[in-house]
Amino acid sequence: MSEPALTDLLHAAVTAIGGIERPGQVAMAEAVAEAVDEGTHRLIQAGTGTGKSLGYLVPALAHGERVVVATATLALQRQLVERDLPRTVEALQPQLGRRPEFAMLKGRSNYLCLHRLHEGVPQDEEEGLFDPFEAAAPTSKLGQDLLRLRDWSDDTETGDRDDLRPGVSDRAWSQVSVSARECLGASRCAYGPECFAEASRERAKLADVIVTNHALLAIDAIEGAPVLPEHEVLIVDEAHELVGRVTGVATGELSPGSVQRAVRRVSKLIDEKTADQLQTAAETFERLMELALPGRLEEVPEDLGYALMALRDATRSCVTALGNTRDKSVQDEDAVRKQALAGITSIHDVAERLVEASEYDVIWCERDDRFGASLRVAPLSVSGLLREKLFTDRSVILTSATLKLGGDFNGVGASLGLAPEGREDDELPRWKGLDAGSPFAYEKQGILYVAKHLSPPGREGSREDMLAELAELVEAAGGRTLGLFSSMRAARAAAEDLRGRLDVPILLQGEETLGELIGRFAADPATCLFGTLSLWQGVDVPGASCQLVVMDRIPFPRPDDPLMSARQKAVEEAGGNGFMAVAATHAALLMAQGSGRLVRASEDRGVVAVLDPRLERARYGSYLRASMPGFWYTTDRNQVRRSLAAIDEKARSRQE
Repeated sequence: MSEPALTDLLHAAVTAIGGIERPGQVAMAEAVAEAVDEGTHRLIQAGTGTGKSLGYLVPALAHGERVVVATATLALQRQLVERDLPRTVEALQPQLGRRPEFAMLKGRSNYLCLHRLHEGVPQDEEEGLFDPFEAAAPTSKLGQDLLRLRDWSDDTETGDRDDLRPGVSDRAWSQVSVSARECLGASRCAYGPECFAEASRERAKLADVIVTNHALLAIDAIEGAPVLPEHEVLIVDEAHELVGRVTGVATGELSPGSVQRAVRRVSKLIDEKTADQLQTAAETFERLMELALPGRLEEVPEDLGYALMALRDATRSCVTALGNTRDKSVQDEDAVRKQALAGITSIHDVAERLVEASEYDVIWCERDDRFGASLRVAPLSVSGLLREKLFTDRSVILTSATLKLGGDFNGVGASLGLAPEGREDDELPRWKGLDAGSPFAYEKQGILYVAKHLSPPGREGSREDMLAELAELVEAAGGRTLGLFSSMRAARAAAEDLRGRLDVPILLQGEETLGELIGRFAADPATCLFGTLSLWQGVDVPGASCQLVVMDRIPFPRPDDPLMSARQKAVEEAGGNGFMAVAATHAALLMAQGSGRLVRASEDRGVVAVLDPRLERARYGSYLRASMPGFWYTTDRNQVRRSLAAIDEKARSRQE
């Protein structure tokens, strides 16, 4: 029996989900199939509406080898597992002559831990959950959540936090979950046979397609202890977020609060001398952090360096002491010891990294109004790590609606550790880029307007001319506006100003949950929604409710961002253009994502307005514009107002 043609398989899958086959989707599927057959790699930009999930799932399933699909968002994971994969597998089974299996796999802390649920958490964390005189009556929201989690544990088949509706706070979930380091292990745990995390791993071992997240992919690559089953094909969807997620996993944090929690856990299990040494080191560190100023530490101050060395040495002694001590008075002592060991080992590892102060790391201090100061350490670059760990012994497909920045893939490729496209180098991974295009006619469906007459944004102070321009645009659009702001302060100032000027509802991020805000924004076309970063990438509202997307300024990273400024400086010292490689690339990616909020369906019409004249005047403006969808471009404010008014009038007539 001959192998079925890829186009026939794709047609069957598209028909099964009620979709429309598109040329870009076919081109993408063929590129994925070619890469998998050759064992090479692809960067594929596929615009909204291309149908990229089927564009990679169909050729991957047809190939027959194990595939890992990693996504950045829960929404896409759910779409794949609950909609796309079941229908695709059903449609392809007759032609493939087999039924591919699929499963979702997440990090251990995403699953309910039955041992911790039933045997309890360390005493210092559990206090305050219940009234001591009436143990069954929760005295707080935290206690209520814990009781609900106990009830849910009897009903859930997965133990997956994301299956709990409504959800619970991070603090409540931490009472019933453990990290990989805290876990006793299935063979030593009384609840091992029923463990939700172990069950998910077993399902993944048997699956042909494993859907996971970028964070678990990063842990699998960085920590050297495999958490994903062996696989021949890796598909990274929402790949524009991968570098940020990997950087997040590779970032260590040390705060007085986290140190004190680890001290409380471990002090009950070790000898008094070692406990006193640890307490002294923790108190010295806390005292110095009270005086620490935010910003990058190119060199760790001498007194802080000594405090970190003391903390490193004390935690190392604790790790040794925990290995030698057994306290039979502690109930279920193994679990308590394992959790204490996990906490103190984490403190030791970060303290040691801070003491070493590698030239490949960036160290800085952050100060939070609520939690105080903390030290952070992150890799200067993750490109070498990704090149070494990601692109070895498997074919890798990276796809997103935004991978071409400034007209090519090389900026994103460099961040992933790849040489410029087309450069032959036997030591570097071989890859090709493909722009699968978009089914939307951007030049007819949207306008990119740059308000070149406005004053350039400064670091401080309100922009009165910008707020007046924004009010005029929103009024012309009849509401229907998604406002994307560079800071929460700017979003709040704009919301307050326009609420006083206009008679349209203005929603502000933070005043309600994001899901509730997006729901209200979508339900009432006259409504505006203003906010910051999560709106730039997270709003999917097709139709008349979103016909104007406004960006208050080009979203360059803050000049005082320690990691970004360090990366920019490193590029400059190597002879490159640090601004273009780091700041402009960061801004281009966000502007591509933000402008992509406008056209989500073939009937959508509207305007993306950038209230920052630098997009027209500055030399880098053409690079940023080339990273955005191909909207019709203008700087004519009167033309844009007329266009918005016409779009608004047409939308109103449809509603009547």
